[in-house]
Amino acid sequence: MQKITITSSFYAYLSRLRWIKRWGLKRNANPENVMEHSWEVAVIAHTLALIKNRYYQGTVDAQAVATAALYHDVTEVITGDLPTPIKYHSEAISLAYKQIEKQAELELLNLLPDELRADFEALIPHDNMPDEQVQIIKAADKISAYLKCQAELKAGNGEFEIAAKHLAETLSESQQPEVVFFMQAFVPSCGLTLDGLMKTY
Repeated sequence: MQKITITSSFYAYLSRLRWIKRWGLKRNANPENVMEHSWEVAVIAHTLALIKNRYYQGTVDAQAVATAALYHDVTEVITGDLPTPIKYHSEAISLAYKQIEKQAELELLNLLPDELRADFEALIPHDNMPDEQVQIIKAADKISAYLKCQAELKAGNGEFEIAAKHLAETLSESQQPEVVFFMQAFVPSCGLTLDGLMKTY
C-alpha cells in the first residue's frame, strides 16, 4: 500500500465545531453547539429539497443541498458564533463580518490538499453555491433556530420569546412552498414529549 505523505489539519479544525456554542448572548436551558446545529440544518435542508422536488416540480439536487448544509457554518470554528442581533446591528458590522467570514473560508480551503480543494470550493464559500441551494439552506437554518427557540420556551426560558416571535413571522411569510409544507407537516409534532410521540403511532 502506498504511504500517504499528505498532512492536513482541516478535519481537526472541523472537529472543534462541537466546542463552539450558539446563542452565546442568551441564557440557554439546553446549550447547543455548531456541530449539532449543522446536522439539524442538513437534515431539514435535505427534506426541504425533497419536498420541493416531489410536490412542487423542483429539480434540486437534495444530496448536494444536504452536504453543503453540513458545511454552512464551518467558518465559525475560526470566527466563533456571532449572534444574529449583533451581526445585523449595523451595516458596518454586517459588512465587516462578511469580510471576516470570506477570509475564514479561504483559510479553511487552504488547509486542504490541492487535489481536494476544488471539491470543497463548491461547499464552503457561500458565493459559489447556486442561489436555489442557498435559499433552501437559509430556510433550514431559520427552521432550526425556530425549533431551538420553541424548545427553550417550553423549558420556561423567556430569553427566547422575541427571537421565537421574529422567526415565526419570518417563516410564516416565506414564499418557498416547501417551507410552508415543512412547517405545517413536520414542526407541530416537534413539541411533543416522547410519550406523546409514541401515542401518534
